[in-house]
Amino acid sequence: MIYKTFQDLRLSALGMGAMRLPVIDGDDGKIDAAAAEAMVDYAMAHGVNYYDTAWGYHDGHSETVMGRALAKYPRESFYLATKFPGYDLANMPKAKEIFEKQLEKCGVDHFDFYLCHNVCEMNIDAYLDPAYGVVPYLVEQKKAGRIKHLGFSAHGAVPVMERFLDAWGQHMEFCQIQLNYLDWTFQDAKAKVELLNKWNIPVWVMEPLRGGKLAKLPEAAEEKLRALRPEETIPAWAFRFLQSVPGVTMILSGMSNAQQMEENIRTFETDAPLNEKEMETLLAVAEGLLSGRLPCTACHYCVSHCPQGLDIPMLLELYNEHSFTGGGFLAPMALMAVPAEKHPTACVGCRSCEKVCPQQIKISEAMADFAARLNG
Repeated sequence: MIYKTFQDLRLSALGMGAMRLPVIDGDDGKIDAAAAEAMVDYAMAHGVNYYDTAWGYHDGHSETVMGRALAKYPRESFYLATKFPGYDLANMPKAKEIFEKQLEKCGVDHFDFYLCHNVCEMNIDAYLDPAYGVVPYLVEQKKAGRIKHLGFSAHGAVPVMERFLDAWGQHMEFCQIQLNYLDWTFQDAKAKVELLNKWNIPVWVMEPLRGGKLAKLPEAAEEKLRALRPEETIPAWAFRFLQSVPGVTMILSGMSNAQQMEENIRTFETDAPLNEKEMETLLAVAEGLLSGRLPCTACHYCVSHCPQGLDIPMLLELYNEHSFTGGGFLAPMALMAVPAEKHPTACVGCRSCEKVCPQQIKISEAMADFAARLNG
């Protein structure tokens, strides 16, 4: 196992994420506790010392299962991370109540790492609202020794991250973002990394394999990569990319079975960043994977011709994400911060926008399809 230095700590470069633990009968709320414990045992035996869970993972059972699986080990032998569930605005007044319950569920008296979970467009105002006082409360817990290191995770765009950092950046020691070679441009992860590097905040990585989408590629793409590194597995390319990104300290992988655990740990026996040619090839592969997305350049000509005043470039960006992912929570979550009268359902299909679109995108059809996808 390779290790990274974080302040005075030595962290395994690979961390075990507990969002996709093995389950029984396909039910996400029924964790196979024995299988999960076996995975923790294997990880501990092979040098993994960072374990990441959260309040909402596996219908609220992840923290309990991980706490029990780690309980057999000396407390100083592992680092445990969990998060305040700000993705649900109903939780904003409950920071103290939830934190106390998390300590109980995990069976510990402190968290090594604690995050404000999922800072995004939908909740940024609440995270900044002094009436809730979420971050001040967490800072107090750090002063009391019940949080050793405080950070945040973000699915929001760069401007949202900037607002959060401007308010609370002096207290943030690390930041967890969705980062992989596909989202380097698709979700502007490159700009997020640059922002965090500017703040000298170490980068924690979630979704290194994009929910498994980067574990297997089209055959033509795999052939290009095998020609450069015949010995490397396809999933390993995603990790080698991250080993090449400045500022990356912790790479979390939500492994669902022992085979994934074993393969990932083998990959992290070596630090093998990509050279220039390999990086160019991999990013070209990513562009190929995204070839079906609508080619909006955000010129905003369409906006001035929309009788509904829709932010069409923003909606098309969310449509591309939702279409590529095959659903998911990102687009619906982002739309929670948008008034209902500005949703894709508000498009009246007049096609005025299409008359001025330099890319000749069939915007009205995209809005109709987006609305249908959102409605199931």
